[in-house]
Amino acid sequence: MFDELSEKLDSALGRLRQRGVLNESMIKEGLREVRRVLLEADVNYKVTREFLKRVEARALGEEVIAAVSPGQQIVKIVHDELAELMGEGRPSMQWASSPPTVILVVGLQGSGKTTTAAKLARRFLREGREPMLAACDLVRPAAVEQLTTLAGRINVPIHPGKTGGDPVATAREAVAEARRLNRAVLIVDTAGRLQIDERLMDELTRIRDAVKPSEILFVADAMTGQEAVRIAQGFDDALDVSGVILTKMDGDARGGAALSIRSVVGKPIKFIGVGEGVDDLDTADPQRLAGRILQQGDVVGLVERAQRSVDHEATERLNRKMDKGRFTLEDFLDAMRQVQKMGPLEQLVKLIPGLGKKIPTANLDPKRIKHIEAIILSMTLEERQKPDIINRSRRVRIANGSGRSVAEVNRLLKEFKEMKKMMKQLKGMRGMPGLPGMPGLPPMGR
Repeated sequence: MFDELSEKLDSALGRLRQRGVLNESMIKEGLREVRRVLLEADVNYKVTREFLKRVEARALGEEVIAAVSPGQQIVKIVHDELAELMGEGRPSMQWASSPPTVILVVGLQGSGKTTTAAKLARRFLREGREPMLAACDLVRPAAVEQLTTLAGRINVPIHPGKTGGDPVATAREAVAEARRLNRAVLIVDTAGRLQIDERLMDELTRIRDAVKPSEILFVADAMTGQEAVRIAQGFDDALDVSGVILTKMDGDARGGAALSIRSVVGKPIKFIGVGEGVDDLDTADPQRLAGRILQQGDVVGLVERAQRSVDHEATERLNRKMDKGRFTLEDFLDAMRQVQKMGPLEQLVKLIPGLGKKIPTANLDPKRIKHIEAIILSMTLEERQKPDIINRSRRVRIANGSGRSVAEVNRLLKEFKEMKKMMKQLKGMRGMPGLPGMPGLPPMGR
């Protein structure tokens, strides 16, 4: 997420960050480079101009703090203004005074709208609410079946319409059903089109008037860039949306839509889709997003992933073993699997302040993790518990059994010893709720 934008912004700000003294011409020169980066990232031209105007005004008027370098102060100003650009404070949901709270999910076809409806239901379920889904996309073939399948996967009830039926009547029936079942939240998936048209907007308006939603969330494909901003404006003009969900932020999105949509449309980004799984929906906290863009990490986001993905009892057992110095290769394999549940390692390291820049992306290849798993699984139970007994003949047997080279086996055993030492340094990180000791990072190679 924001990878290309982050790298280019970091490079542009790096020149300012390293200077001990900054004058007006240096600041303006640096901000011209920031302007170029933002425009290349497809940020709206007017948004970019206003953003840099505010940054320059603050940078030139800022009093120098003795303990902080001028360059670092510029980075702090950029961070604060980026956060302001994406919203004011952590976005919240509007809940109905009496259930169900109806949430209307709208957007164009192909934006990930149906999957996002299921992700929302999954998120509310984790928060202790009782969600229900309504399949009111009765135009796209298999849309009802897709949402029904997703509802079954997350164990949430669904009110499915019939393809070709009346979506307004289906939505009205779904509200009555949610009320009868005493469900707290009803998420209504609606039909999309390949582009905005009057027929679509008329249908959505009639559904809105029939169910009186507390939230109308527009789902935008971040990979469409400024086109997503234009489309969001069209939906807002017709429906008065209450918020935006940006999908496919884990892809090749350049970040322009995320930085522009709130300023242009005037509605907050409430969630961002960061993967294809039903758990891959993050709150769009402006401060945390700004931190990610400037490669400052997002520890809160890391902990949230751990809390929803990790087996906490298993993690506690592993941490106790680490603290007592009894960490074995078998424990390492278990821990590595726990971390894998949290998502791709290349995403996780970017959430840890300072670590993302130190570990090259090439060293986080998922295939490498599979190779490590194959090597450990080719060992006997005794070898996993007592790696010191693994002599040359055993290493050859393990290499043949795993389909890897003896050199890779040697490398893993050497780095496992280094990792046991590193665990002491990561003890503070393991103290965070639900977070194991980030195994899988040290053996990624140099």
